[in-house]
Amino acid sequence: MEYRSLGKTGINVSRLCFGTLTIGPLQAGLSIKKGAYLIREACEEGINFFDTAETYKNYQQLYEAFKGIHPKPVVATKSYAYKKEDMELSLISALKNMGLEVIDIFLLHEQESELTIKGHYPALEYLLRAKQKGYIRAVGISCHTVAAVKGALKFPEIDIIHPMINIKGIGIKDGTLEEMLEALEMVEQNKTGIYGMKPLGGGHLIGSYKEALNFALSLEFLDSIAVGIQSKGELIINKAIFSGEPVPEDYKEKVSTKPRKLVIGSWCEGCGKCVSNCPQNALQLKDSRVSVIEKECTLCGYCGAYCMEMCLKIF
Repeated sequence: MEYRSLGKTGINVSRLCFGTLTIGPLQAGLSIKKGAYLIREACEEGINFFDTAETYKNYQQLYEAFKGIHPKPVVATKSYAYKKEDMELSLISALKNMGLEVIDIFLLHEQESELTIKGHYPALEYLLRAKQKGYIRAVGISCHTVAAVKGALKFPEIDIIHPMINIKGIGIKDGTLEEMLEALEMVEQNKTGIYGMKPLGGGHLIGSYKEALNFALSLEFLDSIAVGIQSKGELIINKAIFSGEPVPEDYKEKVSTKPRKLVIGSWCEGCGKCVSNCPQNALQLKDSRVSVIEKECTLCGYCGAYCMEMCLKIF
């Protein structure tokens, strides 16, 4: 496994980052025990970097997995908070519920532009103070837009950017793949740490997973790449590709043919909260029920956090 420093933070991470959204209740819904087991297996394979978020609701899986592990793996989490008081609660929750003394990386979740970063600045300012006190090692943003990547360049205090990037440009909300690559190259010149998200386009590129992952690996400015993993088989395949090793034959077909889709339960009441909070505008109300525009959906699962009836699942 290759390891790199995230920009100038001094935080050394495996090039393969375990994106934990996929094991939590918004997607696979693994039990705490099963999720923790998979995380521990990843640690055994040399992965030392785990990406989560407050909205993923899986801190307990990480807490259970990290018991008895010293030193702890590197953890990045995120919060939508934009007020100081709310971000303080987010930090306290992350530390307590993952059993950590320090959060390595804390990001403003899903920023869209320079304006949204400014709107969230009270929360960022709180994170910067927490960093000075030693509760956080690095701060930054996650984003699905070129505008947010460019906007982050206006804030030298931002240590890390976590952008949407894949071979087809799936999920980039405001531009092309080429425009995103150009913006990220500008970020690299600032020595800002970059770890990418959705190299498989939220599952849409599973049929060509080797090509998609090798494309991400070819981008030298990506210090690490977060890949969603739901099973031991997926862990073995991803580890092999990131290590430059042959993919075991008995796992190839299982992963390349595995279908994934957003399923909306028949008990949907059509409240519309998921529609207004879908980052890709991939949901719509039709005949008083929610339906998905499949070509727009990146299978991020974020919509599930807004459904009180638990109608939305990715399988």
